[in-house]
Amino acid sequence: MAATRLLCLFNTKAAGSTKTLARSGWSVCFRRNVSSSPSRLQGCMSAWVIDQYGTNGSLRFTEEITVPTVSSPSEVMIQVHAASLNPLDISMRGGYGAKVLKLRRDPMSVMGSDSEFPLILGRDVSGVVVDCGSEVTHFSPGDEVWAAVPPWKQGSLAEFVTLTEYEVSHKPKSLSHTEAASIPYVANTALSALVNAGGLCRDSSSDKRVLITGGSGGVGTFSIQLLKAWGAHVTVTCSQNAEGLVRGLGADEVVDYTAGDAAEQLEMMDKFDVILDSVGGETEQWAMTMLKPWSGAKYVTLVTPLLLNTDSMGLLDGAFHAGFTLQSKAIQNMISSGVFYRWGFYAPDGPALDEVSKLVDAGKILPVVEAQFPFTQVPQAFQKLEEGHARGKTVVRVAEEDDRLAEDLVQNSHTETADWEQAAQETAKQK
Repeated sequence: MAATRLLCLFNTKAAGSTKTLARSGWSVCFRRNVSSSPSRLQGCMSAWVIDQYGTNGSLRFTEEITVPTVSSPSEVMIQVHAASLNPLDISMRGGYGAKVLKLRRDPMSVMGSDSEFPLILGRDVSGVVVDCGSEVTHFSPGDEVWAAVPPWKQGSLAEFVTLTEYEVSHKPKSLSHTEAASIPYVANTALSALVNAGGLCRDSSSDKRVLITGGSGGVGTFSIQLLKAWGAHVTVTCSQNAEGLVRGLGADEVVDYTAGDAAEQLEMMDKFDVILDSVGGETEQWAMTMLKPWSGAKYVTLVTPLLLNTDSMGLLDGAFHAGFTLQSKAIQNMISSGVFYRWGFYAPDGPALDEVSKLVDAGKILPVVEAQFPFTQVPQAFQKLEEGHARGKTVVRVAEEDDRLAEDLVQNSHTETADWEQAAQETAKQK
């Protein structure tokens, strides 16, 4: 599919082609013949990997990564059609969280076992199921799905990825794979922060005032729409040139941090029930004064020192210092003003994405795609993300050649069916 086509064309062509394949019984044939190259026939796939932590130069394209297999009854194997990048991918490329994530991937690594390399980055995936474990009940080959890949698993910048059934959800029918890939990771992160740490939900948000710092990024643009769908009043901090975007997504009030001290501007407003902070740094110093005192208000930050501490101090010392920091700040803020201080983390949750999918198909949440790149330009996609000042997500189209093949198969099947029907009609007339 041509790289210059609009998102709506992806929606009608790519997604539609895959659905038609599934309905026509082509899904198995298609996935068995993704490519005729010798490497694929030997069980290898294309992927972007890193062999060491470092800068953009550490990214390497290879066609010799072993295709992941369904190794447990609850796993689902997905052919990746699109992936998107998150700031976490840049951090992980540089070694962020290496000690904890390596231990999570392989508990025996604490004994000095094999390296985690080659490592595939990419946390978002939208694609098609090609294989399922024996106990999988919600998916079957041919289903269009989306998911957020946990940081401790091999990522989505590859042709295939394997996840558990509980991490996967059916893709919204109204979105193309390119659009859908922009949502899962930020959705799971925002839901975990707002619901688990912030105490908000669909039934308790209508009378709440929420402040989102850094509202033009991936988590921010999703959170604005989710909170507005739940009926909350949403205030956002962002730069002036992002104001139109966040207001278009539903933000009630916008504070331009480039026009002056954001804290001074926010002090002129009513206090907030919840603050979702994706900026960190100095924000934390003034955020507590913006919360309603002694009313159960909550400050939730996505910028935590846990992985930084474990990277620099080791697993035990790092975890201890992080826990001590969290406890100290929580106690201090509760005693001084009666507000809760909490950390927000990403949590894989397929069922939560099911609910997001409903909101998307109802038109209440829109994908915000700032830039998209073909699979051959993953380093350029990373460079775009590193420039900062995000206005939504950066998406990588992984399966463009597969989309063309799918369209050809569908067209051929339609042609063959039409020829057969015409021949049958002529035969019937002769009889």
